Amino acid sequence: MHRPTPPRLAAALSVGLLALSGCGTSSGSEEESDTLRIAGPFEVHSLDPAADGEVFTRLQVVETLVTSDIQGELAPGLATTWSSSSDYKEWEFELVEDVTFHDGTALTPEVVVAALEKAAAATASPLAEVPIEHLTAEDSSVVVELDKPYLTLPAVLTHYSTVILAPGAYEGDRVTSVIGTGPYQVDRIELPASIETVRFDDWRGEAPAIERVTFQAVGRAESRALMAVSDQADIVFGLEPAGRQRVDSSDGVAMESGLQPRTILLKVNAGHPTLKDLRVRRALSLALDREAMAEAVLREKELAATQLLPPSLETWAADVEPLTQDVEAARALLAEAGWEPGADGTLHKDGRPLELKLLTYPDRPELPALATAIQAAMGEIGMKVDVEVSNSSEIPAGQADGSLELALIAKHFALVSDPLVDVAAVFAPEGSDWGVMNWSSPAVQEAIDSLEAGASGADAEQHRATVVRTVQEELPLIPVAWYRMNAAVNDRVEGFVMDPLEANWRLTDLTWAS
Repeated sequence: MHRPTPPRLAAALSVGLLALSGCGTSSGSEEESDTLRIAGPFEVHSLDPAADGEVFTRLQVVETLVTSDIQGELAPGLATTWSSSSDYKEWEFELVEDVTFHDGTALTPEVVVAALEKAAAATASPLAEVPIEHLTAEDSSVVVELDKPYLTLPAVLTHYSTVILAPGAYEGDRVTSVIGTGPYQVDRIELPASIETVRFDDWRGEAPAIERVTFQAVGRAESRALMAVSDQADIVFGLEPAGRQRVDSSDGVAMESGLQPRTILLKVNAGHPTLKDLRVRRALSLALDREAMAEAVLREKELAATQLLPPSLETWAADVEPLTQDVEAARALLAEAGWEPGADGTLHKDGRPLELKLLTYPDRPELPALATAIQAAMGEIGMKVDVEVSNSSEIPAGQADGSLELALIAKHFALVSDPLVDVAAVFAPEGSDWGVMNWSSPAVQEAIDSLEAGASGADAEQHRATVVRTVQEELPLIPVAWYRMNAAVNDRVEGFVMDPLEANWRLTDLTWAS
């Protein structure tokens, strides 16, 4: 049975949504009719692949040794094949023949080794966590020797931080230009908002039908929606609910969408004096009316997250008690933890109020609206939450200096084709910028270690269930909603398919409508 939305929550949701629906227009110049115009919220602040490389893989400027197909399965990239020793401690990647970079330099095993060494030295890259002992260039292949078995190495090599750049892309260890091997090459970049590419005539595959592509980072969600319906862009990513409705009611443009392995969640500092108490974390979770928030903000109550890992990750499904709302139970837990009502309506303990700061960011337009709704829900149980909408970089900064209390983030659990890589990073005992903070579990770590060592069948299923159930019980991360990616596509474009991993916009599959 559908429950009515509580008045304070309804008001908060209205405020959040109004904040996202202000007026505004994009002032971009008119593009040539033969140029594919893409807009989205993704700013590029660095040319370093480990920092902002995902935009360049999506634009098919740069490539990795291994990639993934539309089903998320491993597929050849710059490596045609790969194989491992029986103990998974040595891997060999056979390279594609006769590949040249956009500057005419040949792709060689030595060049690949140099690029991978740089990726392995970048702490933001999952390759930095791989126990690499040696990288060796052979006649036509690259050999990776490891200190211990690592079954997911090919999946790690699908990550955008492991792209292979030409030697000329670097000055020392600093990336100064993006010179890749993809079907498109960079023509012009203006950081952080504009990238122009042109078809690379020496691309080894079939020439793309579309010659030129522009990408424009547009921060305001309403501006992106206006671009979609006014023929200022051909593909627009990152539409919030009002923008989706605007597109649905417009001619000449259609909505494309797909569920993603991404969860909107509350990142919790489990070492904080207040939040280290499991009863408080459980009260936070019980206060959330996820269905009401998902219906009001995302326009789909089915996106209410009943557990952390989304249903699109089928192998990680586990039989757990779903997370639900129970305000009275939340209040009882806080009372049990020693929090008592104060004169101002906020709970107090030992002379201090139950007050926390919640950080979020506007890159994904639903986050500020959801943060406002969470603020209202916490008020219902006597907790004061101050919301700050800032740059997403403030979250890892708060992780690093210990100042972060709560953060509302959208975490992708399949940045590489095997979710285990991201799951392991999220629950790293030392903490994770986009995962746990001051929380670890020997049971979870043992389960992840066993999976990384090659557990299979029923054993693997049991280990995955251990991770899911432990996290559901201890709530170091509190799930709020699952995620659907939306894009508006102009009718003059054909062949668009949403990539569930967001790794590749598959521009080479696009054609102009006849």
